[in-house]
Parts: sequence; C-alpha cells; structure tokens
Amino acid sequence: MSSAQDEAPPFGSPELRLPDELRGPLKAHMENLRQRYIDMGWAGRGGFGKKPALIVIDLALWWTKPDKPPMGSHIDPIVHSTCDLLKAARSAQIPIFFTTYDYDPADPPTPHNNKCESNIGPEDAGLMELDPRLGRRDNERIIKKKYASAFNSTNLYHNLTTLGIDTLIVTGVSTSHCIYATSRDAAHTFRVVVPRQAVGERCELLHEVNLLDIDIDLGDVMDLDEVVKHLEALP
Repeated sequence: MSSAQDEAPPFGSPELRLPDELRGPLKAHMENLRQRYIDMGWAGRGGFGKKPALIVIDLALWWTKPDKPPMGSHIDPIVHSTCDLLKAARSAQIPIFFTTYDYDPADPPTPHNNKCESNIGPEDAGLMELDPRLGRRDNERIIKKKYASAFNSTNLYHNLTTLGIDTLIVTGVSTSHCIYATSRDAAHTFRVVVPRQAVGERCELLHEVNLLDIDIDLGDVMDLDEVVKHLEALP
C-alpha cells in the first residue's frame, strides 16, 4: 500500500519525474535533513506580518500550456490553487501582483540563451499574456521582468514598501528558478510565505529540493488552506 510520500506530483513533465522506487526514500531523507537543520537552529518560523501582498509568478501561457516546451508543462493544479488564493486575497483586499517575461525580439542574445533553446519568436509574443483563468483585474499590477527574480531590475521593491507591505505570499512557477530567486531577494526585507500547493515546476526533484531550501532558509512553506484561512481572518 503506497503512502502520499510515494505518489508522483499532480503537475510537471512526466519525463522529468523521479523513478517511483526512489521517491519515497528520497523524501524520507529530505525530511531527515530538514529535522537536522531544525536541530541546528535553522528553519525558524517567520509567520505573517500585519500587511501581506500576493505575487503570482509567471502563470502566463508560455508556462501553462503543456504543448509549448521547453517552458510549458502540465501545471493546472498550480493554476487552480493560485485561483483559490486569489479569491481569498481579493476578498481580503490585499495588494496583488503578477509577473511575466518581458519578451522583446530585439533583445541581443546573452550567454544565458545558450543554456536553453526557448524556441520563441515574435509570433509567440502572445504567450506572455497571463493565463485567463487567473481573471486578473485592472487594479492588479503586471510586472514584466527579464530575470528570474521579480525584484531584479524592476520596481517591485518600491511598490511593496510604498504600500507598507511586510509579508509577501509567493505563488506560481517555477520553484527552482523564479520562485526561489524571488523568495531569496525578498527574505531580508519581507516575511516570505510560500503556499505548498500553489507552486511547482516541470521537474519533480528540483521542485522538492528547492522547496525544502526555501523552508529552511528563506520563508515559511505552508499548506494552501492555512494561508487562505489567514487571509479570510484579516480585518
């Protein structure tokens, strides 16, 4: 009889999943590592501050359409969980931000372009539009970014501090790149909360490892229901 620890995630690329026989032992080892860090004084809880904001990272069509590799993969559960969180955030009237890639076909190539064949051209610019399932509203800002972190070369930091934000709830994709980079840049100024069911990516191993790293060093990885309940309880 299999346990939840042995089950493959409901998102990502099937060809990038862990072998079934490794999943359980690897997750058990990671939980053991987490406990060892706790014993050394790591992984303290930051909790929520008084004024949270929600940021939805890169849930644009380039990432949410599984027929658009190498970026696109099956992440419908991430979109659905984020929509649940958006509903609670809108009801609580907290600030909401979205990000997408600032695609410009006139950009000169960079060394990083050699790491991945993005297979995108001017005809694909529409793929940078947010997934319509998110139902983005006019008063919810879109930040177009060139780099993994939503803070890198954008004015997100200034927007958040102007609004008096002290807690950043981070959702979207991908855990090992833009979620991690944004959490890293936020951690020394804001409390970081990452709803476990509202982040993901194409690769199961990279998702699990980086989610653990975030929880140990950068923020609080929490269940979606716990985050929603906190927003619902806001005055």
